[in-house]
Amino acid sequence: MNLLQPERLDRLAREYALGTLHGGARRRFEQLLVDVPLAGRVVVRWQQRFDVLAAGVPPLQPREQVWQRLSQRLFDPASASAAKATRSSPFGWLAALWAPRVLGGVLAGVLVATVALRLQPQWLGLESHGEALPQSYVGLLLDDAGRPSVLASSRRYGRTITVKLLQPLAVPAGQVARLWALPRDGAAPFFVGAVPARGSATLALPDSAEKLFFGVGQLALTIEPAEHATRSPAGPYVARGHCVKLW
Repeated sequence: MNLLQPERLDRLAREYALGTLHGGARRRFEQLLVDVPLAGRVVVRWQQRFDVLAAGVPPLQPREQVWQRLSQRLFDPASASAAKATRSSPFGWLAALWAPRVLGGVLAGVLVATVALRLQPQWLGLESHGEALPQSYVGLLLDDAGRPSVLASSRRYGRTITVKLLQPLAVPAGQVARLWALPRDGAAPFFVGAVPARGSATLALPDSAEKLFFGVGQLALTIEPAEHATRSPAGPYVARGHCVKLW
């Protein structure tokens, strides 16, 4: 197998930089990095792209108590043993570490980067035939169980948004799945478009993504009667996630 074939090399470099290349495949690729300088340059290019993705997510600083508890568990076994008895306390480090308020933004960024790049890197303009990362808005919606459900992407000045269903939706007869944008300032959600129950679709936007999504913090999905007007959501959100800009 020719690892230097452009598409194969680009795919392996992406997997290597993302940390998802394992076992013998990883060892063979690491030997290729030693023997072929071009492979190293491709990996560096992907690492730079991932840096851009990570920069699109606002950093969240865990509380000082989290770091203290973590330090005790890692470097002070005696304290760690004593801490086991207090883990059910509201001040336990686990409760703080896994609080949605701490991890929400971080998980959103990781999921956006991982799912988008593993499934459809071309949606974000990350094909091997170009060096620049196009400026885009990207959203990853999670269902009630926390599973990635919908991936949405739009070029910054584009007038379409591509929606990919990562899991099929159960849409009863006479109802439709609708995508909504939720502004960060608490303003009323606005309708983006109807999405299919499975597969993918490209939806037309009434204006550029920059104008529509600049102030949007999240995207959400409802399943509601088809005859209901699109002025506001008619039902609860069945999927919801952060909308981030990548530039």
